[in-house]
Amino acid sequence: MFTDHRIGYVTSPAPLYYEQFTTAGDGDRPVIVLVHGGLLTGACYLGTPDGRPGWAHDFADHGYELVVPDWPGIGRSGSVAEHTLSGELVCAALGALLERLGRPVVLLGHSMGGAYVFRVVETHGHLIEALVAVAPAAPGNLQPQPTVTAETDTEIEVLAPGTRWRFPKTGAFVATEEFVLDKLIGRDATRFPRHAVDVFRAGLQPLPAPLVLERYNLKGSGVRVERPDNFAGLPALVVTGSADLEHSREEDGATAAWLAGLGADLEYRFLADAGITGNGHMLMFDDNSREIAGSIAGWLADKAPSAGGR
Repeated sequence: MFTDHRIGYVTSPAPLYYEQFTTAGDGDRPVIVLVHGGLLTGACYLGTPDGRPGWAHDFADHGYELVVPDWPGIGRSGSVAEHTLSGELVCAALGALLERLGRPVVLLGHSMGGAYVFRVVETHGHLIEALVAVAPAAPGNLQPQPTVTAETDTEIEVLAPGTRWRFPKTGAFVATEEFVLDKLIGRDATRFPRHAVDVFRAGLQPLPAPLVLERYNLKGSGVRVERPDNFAGLPALVVTGSADLEHSREEDGATAAWLAGLGADLEYRFLADAGITGNGHMLMFDDNSREIAGSIAGWLADKAPSAGGR
């Protein structure tokens, strides 16, 4: 359970809001920093659309303190001019957050946040005890550039695994019904609380165009990781559901293999291999979200049991 709840702001290099939750644990475990994905805010870790406690509560029950930020320009973080907003700026602000915390952390990133936490390992690896990537976007140096299937002065359509998406070139992308049901929830997913889809949809945020175009590595614009130094020996876990449209066993397996190739102490958990099927992209919202969090906490207890650093 939480024993204290505080809020804070990073002001430079970009405004970043975060919440910090202290627990009744004995203080011998790293803080977990929970980085959200696109169209979301840090609130995705605080509760589920159908009213269950979220992953922050689940990890707190295992004795971890939590820090939950919103990306710059998203949610309760301050606005950022579109021409200056980039994944690199988001990563720099996350790095500044780690510097403010000043102690070893477990860095957990979901979806687009996965590519961001990979970059933060490169820049701030001395502050990271372990890495957890949940259905992570691949970095720009691993992800191929997309096939452009149509383009106008204001929009661009790209081919994605299993489908194609049309995005604005400026402004912000607002999730379509198809994107919500097929990409976020998962067209074949069975674990998402479907009676709460309206609540889920109501909490989605517009995603600034520069970030969504980077996510699909348009013209090679995705956030990149170039130096492997801070990945050597880093405990790293990749977790993927079996019904995630853009995160097949092969797609996320390639990301896991890339991390291992950088020297990370890597474990890849494709949930279906453990007989856990039906999970889509939003693992923290699915009906077995607490069990998945418990599994991650169990891995952390083995790989990053204390805050003593690597």
